[in-house]
Amino acid sequence: MLVSYTVSITCMWSYLIATTSLEFLKSPAMIYYLISGCMQPLFARALFYEGITRIGVARAGPLRGSEPFFATVIAIIFFHERPGFLVFLGTISIVGSLWLISGKQQGESKWRLIDATLPVSAALFSAISQSLRKQALKIIPDPFVAVAMVTTVSLILLLGFLLVTKRTAQLRMQRDGFIFFACAALAAVSAQVANFVALGRGELSVIIPLLNTTPLFTVLFSAAFLRDIERVNFRIILGAATMVAGVLLITIR
Repeated sequence: MLVSYTVSITCMWSYLIATTSLEFLKSPAMIYYLISGCMQPLFARALFYEGITRIGVARAGPLRGSEPFFATVIAIIFFHERPGFLVFLGTISIVGSLWLISGKQQGESKWRLIDATLPVSAALFSAISQSLRKQALKIIPDPFVAVAMVTTVSLILLLGFLLVTKRTAQLRMQRDGFIFFACAALAAVSAQVANFVALGRGELSVIIPLLNTTPLFTVLFSAAFLRDIERVNFRIILGAATMVAGVLLITIR
């Protein structure tokens, strides 16, 4: 998280200082970004990363993809969107995929069912955070401001947490690991900007499902690159496929 936030902040604030007036800091949109930044990426990503360490990428990734279910509920209640039959059918498919993915298989390493709530909780935090960001983008439709603000808030909270709990020693990492973290951070920055561009232009109940096609790629990459670490069985693959099918149903509504 530290590497990801630092790279993001460096890129975004360098661009904003060079090209934009900082008058946006006085906007009421900052309140939405402040609350959103507390939820995501900090809490959502922390829960997701912890879920990865406990149940693996192949399971945590698809479970994290349950965000469309929460986003649809929020869109109906707070944004008065009226999704059609396909949206509800897609949501049911996503919920069904959770059962497939979280089911234990004989011969697998032991993990507790409660561990599966970590990535699901990350999805809930993310859905709430995205709704707040959409409100802010109505005031300031600038994705670079959005990324800079929410990431800055998350970095401050992360550093404060580490200092208070005296866990700064955990920030040490090997050089080989840093290279992977840095590459992932650059990819994350691009993804964040694209996220805010889409969120500002589309409906919440459509954009969030599109953002959650991640399960397909997490399962594929786990099978391709993490064969010696994680076991991707048929049930996980079926669960990921079911979730992606649900996402597609919501999208083509």
